[in-house]
Amino acid sequence: MVLAYATTIHKSQGSEYPAIAIPLTTQHYPMLQRNLVYTGVTRGKRLVVLVGQRKALAIAVKGARARRRWSKLREWLIGCDRPTAECGSVGSGREVG
Repeated sequence: MVLAYATTIHKSQGSEYPAIAIPLTTQHYPMLQRNLVYTGVTRGKRLVVLVGQRKALAIAVKGARARRRWSKLREWLIGCDRPTAECGSVGSGREVG
């Protein structure tokens, strides 16, 4: 028996581990993203084990989809608390000045 810890790929960014195991299943479809698999695989120094379904890995590797982020960053930067005509709506093409 060996002591082990679990963490998320997000939290592991910038770190390396001697060995890692990455579960890949189609039940967690939103998490099947190429950048997450790449980040996970590059965390292992000596051993990386992918556990799960081949189909899940294929979906992740083929998936170059970019997800739109709904952060309201534009509104916050220009001092608006909600999209309006004065503030500019998200996706309007107006530049923040």
